[in-house]
Amino acid sequence: MTLLAMQNDPRPPMPADEFEAKLRDKGTSYHIYHPFHIMMAEGKLTQKQLQGWVANRFYYQIAIPVKDAAIMSNCPDREIRREWIQRILDHDGFEIGGVRDEGGIEAWIRLGEAVGLTREDVTSLRYLAPAARFAVDAYINFARRQPWQEAIASSLTELFAPHIHQQRIDTWPEKYPWVKTEGLQYFKNRLTQARRDVQHGLKFTLDYFSQSRALQERALEILQFKLDVLWALADAIMLQQCNVEIKGPK
Repeated sequence: MTLLAMQNDPRPPMPADEFEAKLRDKGTSYHIYHPFHIMMAEGKLTQKQLQGWVANRFYYQIAIPVKDAAIMSNCPDREIRREWIQRILDHDGFEIGGVRDEGGIEAWIRLGEAVGLTREDVTSLRYLAPAARFAVDAYINFARRQPWQEAIASSLTELFAPHIHQQRIDTWPEKYPWVKTEGLQYFKNRLTQARRDVQHGLKFTLDYFSQSRALQERALEILQFKLDVLWALADAIMLQQCNVEIKGPK
């Protein structure tokens, strides 16, 4: 069904507070509840397994600004683009008017170094699981091919992100004392950035998708899709790191 057809759904839309509650209820599917992330929070990962997670998740980090650029390229609304471009700067970094920020991708590389990987280990993608690549590419392709309004709604997994970032900040120094604490800066940065981003993305989603019940239901489907991408990514990493006897193609 096209967006236009969904806009013409004769059913009354849910009240805004009910719609928002349903979006937030999707947090029960967030990857913080994945077995691999539970193991991480409980300090049960080996150094190699934590390194494998960092190395695989780097592919997701470098995909974020590509995804956001795709959204902007499809969006004719200048005000949306002016707001959205901050997400690219957050990850790619910038140097404007004498102000320099190396960005989240660089911070993730330093996280890799903090867990004992080299910069080349991280940036070469040599440890990337094929299924992890597939999951992330599915998200990029969604942002490129679907209407920009739907791609914005897919970003709402940020609703649940501050919790998992804070969990790592709180637990890693105790559970993984060998991790250099300066490597946690990525998570600290995202506490603020994710909360800022979600204010914009949530407001847009509540306003635009509340035009009809069909659009609201579509937004819930989209958010579930993104949650499934993150869960599939965790599946791929867990298979690679916890079942080492399973070998991929040469």
